[in-house]
Amino acid sequence: MTQTPPSHPDALQAVHAVNAAPEQPSAERFRPSLAPSLNLGVIGNCSISALVDAQGDIVFSCLPRFDGDPVFNALLQPGDEGSRFAIELEDLASTQQAYEPNTAVLRTRLVDRSGNSVEITDFAPRFISRSRFFRPVMLVRTVRRLQGAPRIRVRVNPRFGWGGTTPTITRGSNHVRYVGPDMALRLNTDAPVSYVLEQQPFLLTGTHHFLLGADESLANGIAATALQFEHDTIAYWRKWSQGLSIPLEWQDAVIRAAITLKLSLYEETGAIVAAMTTSIPESAHSGRNWDYRYCWLRDAFFVVRALNSLSETGTMEDYLRWLSNVVIEATSGHIQPLYGIGLESLLPEELVPQLAGYRGMGPVRVGNQAAEHFQHDVYGNIVLGAAQAFHDQRLLHPAGESEFRYLERVGEQAVRVYGQPDAGMWELRTRARVHTSSALMSWAACDRLAKIAVRLGLAERAHYWGEHASRMREEILARSWNEQRKAFAESFGGSELDASVLLMSEVGLIDARDPRFVSTVDAMERSLCDGPFMRRYEAADDFGKPETSFNICTFWRIDALARIGRKEQAREIFEAMLAVRNPLGLLSEDTHAITHEMWGNFPQTYSMVGVINAAIALSKPWTAVI
Repeated sequence: MTQTPPSHPDALQAVHAVNAAPEQPSAERFRPSLAPSLNLGVIGNCSISALVDAQGDIVFSCLPRFDGDPVFNALLQPGDEGSRFAIELEDLASTQQAYEPNTAVLRTRLVDRSGNSVEITDFAPRFISRSRFFRPVMLVRTVRRLQGAPRIRVRVNPRFGWGGTTPTITRGSNHVRYVGPDMALRLNTDAPVSYVLEQQPFLLTGTHHFLLGADESLANGIAATALQFEHDTIAYWRKWSQGLSIPLEWQDAVIRAAITLKLSLYEETGAIVAAMTTSIPESAHSGRNWDYRYCWLRDAFFVVRALNSLSETGTMEDYLRWLSNVVIEATSGHIQPLYGIGLESLLPEELVPQLAGYRGMGPVRVGNQAAEHFQHDVYGNIVLGAAQAFHDQRLLHPAGESEFRYLERVGEQAVRVYGQPDAGMWELRTRARVHTSSALMSWAACDRLAKIAVRLGLAERAHYWGEHASRMREEILARSWNEQRKAFAESFGGSELDASVLLMSEVGLIDARDPRFVSTVDAMERSLCDGPFMRRYEAADDFGKPETSFNICTFWRIDALARIGRKEQAREIFEAMLAVRNPLGLLSEDTHAITHEMWGNFPQTYSMVGVINAAIALSKPWTAVI
């Protein structure tokens, strides 16, 4: 099957069969499952999420929370052994897929060779009920007949224990229970249960609803519950999107990115996951397969700042709840670069041998060894993530002097580790250096603490932190500069280039029009760029030299060019990045510069942050049209 390129992210996208299939026996007239790809939509409710492929199959969903067991794992287990939730149309000829505008509700339209058609609606309920957010562990699927006499088949085959355990199945008149050792799921449905259990094709004459979640009875009827949940969820997301302060240009891209970032919030604790998946390789057969279903303090800061720039401060307030607990528990001073979404500090990295991996490219990993690393930029990211709370008078719970005292403990650790070797923000496992980006974030911690102290009227503390910031700034600019390369290098006294150095301008250490920074951008464009796309660094790492570009680095380049004044060049690169999104407007971590194929975990918050930041930096002002 081939896919029509998108006109814009929320437009319905057609998928057309290349050749008509010959007449086949009834049981064989259902298309095979799509091969794993990142042409996926994401649904969720800030509690759970699911990934839906272009033909409407749920191919990945971890329950009962983001870092849980992938009960649907077909993204990591190709072929019939993968578990999925499929609603299939006999003699499928084409598909169309789009989000309900400005929501996280996904619709997939399937059309057969005779013109019969159905529509699948997917979402996870989220809305305000009884003065709180209702976000149950539940996926809701509705399939309705659009035209003709379509025949469908429903296949629901969850697995537990990372694909190692087939559940015990029991049934009732309108439900199926899938019981595993540690979890039981209930599928409430008004479709014939026998047809679902036997995967029996049947004519769809109206509408059927499927509510998969906790092993609990519904308070109301199945259809009434599904319809009410859909109505209320659409209303919630439309209201939320309406409150965004968006740029004039690229509005569809910004809104989709913002919703995706919001979906990455685990609202119960306030943690923000880096991505919904684990073990999607950064490039083919690279072994660079990591579990990103945790909260990196670095990534979370960028998410918070991007949403703040759209006037969506609620995510920041939720995140600060989680971050405050991290800071308070760090009595030794050391803070890990990432934690579990429930504040778990131990995230041992293990292999899952029973899953073959994305397209068979294992290994599949659970946990992340990076939690054991010393990454000294973390302290600056904490302070940067919290800083707006001291200045923004809109907040329900603005930060004050007591919060500042806790934050000063983080600043003191930033001072202690400044100038010491670490694993760096790219989490190198076998090499330690005094990374420029880590020193930069120590400076940022001190600089922002000085500004907070001024805001709080604490003159002595403002002077104290300002002195540290001034000293660090002078040393960073001197020791990271490489005269031979005419660029700021990735480490003190080093000669290799690293895209993270572009953050020097973004966080305010140096003016973007400073000749040294301009020269650094020029050097990086010669060394790290493949056309519009940008790699992370020059040097080989633990796995050799990276084969793909790293999307956030491309967006940092866009930001740097915009600040320098090269906005036309920046716009061209931004348009190139928008063109490599999937048909629903989503990005993963990496892009292959030649094939434009997406690689790495998905959807990647870092990448979606870049879409928002670039649009804000480059858009024409609203005053241009009003």
